Amino acid sequence: MILLPVPRKVEEKDGVLMLGMDTMIVMESGCPQGAYTYAGQLQEEAKTYAGLTLGINRGCLRSGDIGLGMDASLKEQQYTLNITQKGAELKGGSLQALGYAVQTLRQILRQCAGLLPCVEIADEPDLYNRGFYHDATRGRIQTLDNLKRLADTMCFYKMNQLQLYVEHTHLYRDLTELWRDDTPLTAAEILELDQYCYDRGIELVPSIATFGHLYKLLSTRSHEQLCELPDSAGKAFSFRDRMGHHTVNVSNPEALALIKDMMEEYMALFRTDKFNICADETFDLGKGRSQELAREKGTGVLYLEYIKELFDFLIERGKVPMFWGDIISGHPELYDRIPGQVVCLTWGYSENQSDREARILYEAGARQYLCPGTRGWNTWLNMMWGSYENVRKMCEYARKYKAIGVLNTDWGDFGHINHPLFSIPGLIYGAVFSWGEKVPAYEELSRQISVLEYGDVSGRLVDFWDQVNRQTAFSWHHAVTIKEWAGQGMDREQIRKFFEEEDMTGVPKRKKRLEELEVELRQISRSLDSRSRSLVQPTHVAIEMVLLWNEVGAQLTHLEEPGGREQRLALASRLERCLHYYQELWRSNSKEGDLGKITDVFCWYADVLRR
Repeated sequence: MILLPVPRKVEEKDGVLMLGMDTMIVMESGCPQGAYTYAGQLQEEAKTYAGLTLGINRGCLRSGDIGLGMDASLKEQQYTLNITQKGAELKGGSLQALGYAVQTLRQILRQCAGLLPCVEIADEPDLYNRGFYHDATRGRIQTLDNLKRLADTMCFYKMNQLQLYVEHTHLYRDLTELWRDDTPLTAAEILELDQYCYDRGIELVPSIATFGHLYKLLSTRSHEQLCELPDSAGKAFSFRDRMGHHTVNVSNPEALALIKDMMEEYMALFRTDKFNICADETFDLGKGRSQELAREKGTGVLYLEYIKELFDFLIERGKVPMFWGDIISGHPELYDRIPGQVVCLTWGYSENQSDREARILYEAGARQYLCPGTRGWNTWLNMMWGSYENVRKMCEYARKYKAIGVLNTDWGDFGHINHPLFSIPGLIYGAVFSWGEKVPAYEELSRQISVLEYGDVSGRLVDFWDQVNRQTAFSWHHAVTIKEWAGQGMDREQIRKFFEEEDMTGVPKRKKRLEELEVELRQISRSLDSRSRSLVQPTHVAIEMVLLWNEVGAQLTHLEEPGGREQRLALASRLERCLHYYQELWRSNSKEGDLGKITDVFCWYADVLRR
């Protein structure tokens, strides 16, 4: 039996509990009203996977019932689940913990249908905060329905915190120039998502850029004077420039006032006491309009003074400030000036990730979350093994350096091109590793996720996705970089030198392997639960994207050679055809966002191939 995260104590016993038409899901006396949401989850799971419609009631248990109740002797996130031949009892030390017991029973129902094995489970997590961080700015802004599905998945795997990264993608009432050409999240959507998450034991935490990464805000005519580097308005869009520049000018007091107004408006939508100001990658700080101030004080002090203003602003309003730790880890001697309640988010995304930053900040006295990643940025299909290894190491460091949480990140560099579906295994890796230290090896955990999450009885799906990712030769990062270099006047000789480091000679071999993987996908599809077969289309499109962009990369160094024109024309058409199917998938789960900017990259390469 697969249970994720793996419980601390599982004692299997003889016998089974057979569910039937008289089985009721009963909220016992003293059970909070919010338990009804969890009772409904159990009811839906039984209907879907056991084919039985179980009633929901409140009161006393009868033989054969499933009881939901509270146990004051249990800790806040501790639960028990006891299945006997006479019924099932689920107890939690809190409503949230009762929800964890329900998720465990849902996983058993999913595998065992109406014959539940007798078992006694006692469980609780190692880390109190186990979160997921989704980039809702740089490309993909998921629809409210899809964000609710994300919350459902997090609930199923016992995660309890969700943050959405926002730069310009909230509809601020008075900043119309900020979002006028975009599809932002509205206040009503945030309020509805906050309630939806709360009902499922998930804390929705606001997270907005307040220092660096403010491309849209600082490129507007109204606020360009608040940018550290002058002349930020009116420039052509660049994926690279958006990420690398657009830092607030800390020497201008109007900047701080504007950011505080944005924070005030945004925080009112959330019931949590936490607020993430981000404040990462302030690459331009002290290099432009605040240069003189930086010479006087030093960039470390400039950084600290600005974020401390924001921390104090939040603390005065009863909030717990959070921020990314990449800049302050370079100035640990300044950390003692940061208020004690602040939470530092220490990130690192390599499969060979060092513990350097976590150790430095631990020694500086920081309260930390450790933040690994799903490894999906700039890829058509996430790097599963890389994510597993990264999450494993960062959760190990979280325990070693006494972190108070883990926040697993799903960034969207250069447009967030990967389908949301492909980040779910990485999300589950984070849920499993942050819960406890009983974690299967990569191959086994990926098999279990394939079975439990996707109903893939072959157990091959998740590692199959990783095999597709490994065939990438010419990545989306390559494609965007070269297009933007070309727009800046880079000549062909420079591009050739680039390709000397990025060998395209293996593209034919990769093509053959991708064609084999297409066949394997059809074989796996026969092993999928019918409800999961819709993932075949996005997987098929992702395989085709890897194949096509590899071929584009192979063609770029031969554009001036005679011959091959018909092949290049055909490749341009295939790119455009695949783009059409990709756009359909995008619009099925996300607002328009940066889809137009992604489309521009495709069209540029198609035009290059036709020249």
